[in-house]
Amino acid sequence: MSSPVISVSGLGKRYYLSHQARQDTLRDSLTQKFRQLGRRLTGAGDPPEGEEFWALRDVSFEVPQGDVVGIIGRNGAGKSTLLKILSRITEPTAGRAVIRGRVASLLEVGTGFHPELSGRENIYLNGAILGMSRAEITRKFDEIVAFAEVERFLDTQVKHYSSGMYVRLAFSVAAHLEPEILIVDEVLAVGDAQFQKKCLGKMGEVTRESGRTILFVSHNLEALRAICRTGIYLAAGRVQALGPINDVATLYHQPQSELAADFPAAADKPCLTRVAVDQARLAAGDLVVQLHFSSPFALRPPVGGLIISTIEGRPLFGANMRTHPPARAAAESARGVCTLTVPRLALHSGSYVLSAYLGDQTHDYDRKIEAVSFTFVSPHHYPGRPPLHIIGPVDLGCTWSAE
Repeated sequence: MSSPVISVSGLGKRYYLSHQARQDTLRDSLTQKFRQLGRRLTGAGDPPEGEEFWALRDVSFEVPQGDVVGIIGRNGAGKSTLLKILSRITEPTAGRAVIRGRVASLLEVGTGFHPELSGRENIYLNGAILGMSRAEITRKFDEIVAFAEVERFLDTQVKHYSSGMYVRLAFSVAAHLEPEILIVDEVLAVGDAQFQKKCLGKMGEVTRESGRTILFVSHNLEALRAICRTGIYLAAGRVQALGPINDVATLYHQPQSELAADFPAAADKPCLTRVAVDQARLAAGDLVVQLHFSSPFALRPPVGGLIISTIEGRPLFGANMRTHPPARAAAESARGVCTLTVPRLALHSGSYVLSAYLGDQTHDYDRKIEAVSFTFVSPHHYPGRPPLHIIGPVDLGCTWSAE
């Protein structure tokens, strides 16, 4: 039996969450600086500050060559940290990860791209990073460009690309330059539905034809079930389940309700800090969701967005403040709350999840995939109703007549 191409043993990654005391005076700041200088001069160094937090703890698994592995977990479960360690972007605190083969990673929009270079130049740059010769890149060049559908913008600096164009080109480069292991994070969600389908088809083709190994993080369970054979379910930094993708996905999406979620604010970009469902309004048949946000600069204006999905990850409805503008225009603001109200929620009774987004009139800044989940009890009751997988979750108002 051949050796696995990925071997992870006892892997752990520790961070320290900063809870620095506020320094209101010049004396406070100087005192802190002199303490730090004293520790350095004595060789003591700076002690870790803040609360200890393990993003990953005692994670172990193996991946054989040619397997397609779907990694599942809620926000903060440790999925992205795991992929960054496997991609050699960050080092583990404990344990080890052995990778046997050339790795291509697509972890976030623009990974490995230089913003001042054109699309053409970045294709050659990425290929060189992957260890490809110029002749190999040239041989694949036309296929990469055709798949990404960016011919018109090939000689434009990528800093002028939209996030969707970034992803198209980055995925095309990663998939076509023949890495032995392809690692893809949720970044594909940035692209349009047609391109996502195209990417999934390409990943399936890559494994069938060349036996390459793929690690794929997604909240779209339908996509994972379509191309993956194995699933890994992470929660609180630990492996909760490992096995056939259907079994792992079923365990992950056991019905539950998490009506509110809080997220840390970022100092350098606009971000969502809280997503909350009004439980009283939900019990009355209406969906009311509040998106709290914080930004280092005023958003002109703030634009919130939500997508309602089934627990399997199938989108049912999406709305944002561009497609459904508020009756009164939103004011410029660096902090506030965007509220979505859906009266008389047209869904059958069941469990659903909400993904939240934040942007302004021209840019998207933050997204929280499957931020919260809720169980809805419809005010309408239908004796003998067929199961949802037959009739679907949507309950549209309609009438029948017969003569």
